[in-house]
Amino acid sequence: MNLKNKKCKVAFIGSGYMACEHAKAFSGIEGVELDGIFSRTKVKAEHVAQNFGISNVANSIDDLYKKSSADLVVIAVSELSVREVFREALKYPWIILLEKPAGYSPDESMHIFEESIGKKNKVFVALNRRHYDSTRIAIEQLKHISSTRVVNVLDQEDIVAAQKIGKPEEVIRNWMYVNSIHLIDYFSMFCRGTINKVSNVLRWNPGDPRIVLSTIEYSSGDIGIYTAIWNAPGPWSVSITTSEKMWQMRPLEKLSIQEFGVRGLSSVELDRVDELFKPGLRFQAIEAVKAAAGLDNGLIDLHKYMESVSLTKKIYNSW
Repeated sequence: MNLKNKKCKVAFIGSGYMACEHAKAFSGIEGVELDGIFSRTKVKAEHVAQNFGISNVANSIDDLYKKSSADLVVIAVSELSVREVFREALKYPWIILLEKPAGYSPDESMHIFEESIGKKNKVFVALNRRHYDSTRIAIEQLKHISSTRVVNVLDQEDIVAAQKIGKPEEVIRNWMYVNSIHLIDYFSMFCRGTINKVSNVLRWNPGDPRIVLSTIEYSSGDIGIYTAIWNAPGPWSVSITTSEKMWQMRPLEKLSIQEFGVRGLSSVELDRVDELFKPGLRFQAIEAVKAAAGLDNGLIDLHKYMESVSLTKKIYNSW
């Protein structure tokens, strides 16, 4: 990777599970230095720094930038803290990789997006499922097929479990923007053109969340079918059907293909990188380093992220 003969300094805001997973993903990439971390709980930040060889433990975001002079900062904080932390991070001339969700509600996401307008920072959202090896192979193979696509997405959400692990009520009320958006974003990955129509066949009922079923019609002729099972079993899965082949990701980290005229599915051999790291994070980290070097990369900016926020709002439009 050409980093223009310059080390890429990476800093982290947050010290929880995802901050650790990001630190692991950046560790060992050629030309990368893990140069700083800040967390409101300094003891936790010190522990993460020790585990991943991070050079500086800062006392504030301002102190983090002054100590690290980082080229790239990864923000991985709790949902209700994202906007405040993001606003502070925008004051410094680093590239920002913002752990999803970029706002726990559509209003919060819009505020974050609007606050980024006019700033010199490049801001990207860490949508790691876009960087799964399964996703990238399917996208590459689909480039060679022009026929209409039918994209089926099966979502499953358990807000009872979210309550048990102590998620705030405001986050739970907006759970589709916190968690379902990971699945809804697959339509943006695989469906071509612009959205002509969203039909909500089984509508969202916040008073009795059970099944949501929507169809999405695209200007290209592609069709999206979204099914969400709330508070009942149903593993996440995605399938893309064309007249020639069908691709299936179930679980999302795996990929199988069925050719027309063949009954069974054939598994696709994938890179082991998604077994060694939290799936998608290592490839995403490499793309982030490219972004820091001013190179072309496959990261998703806030503008593109807002497209999936908008679609989520259209699907759950009674909320």
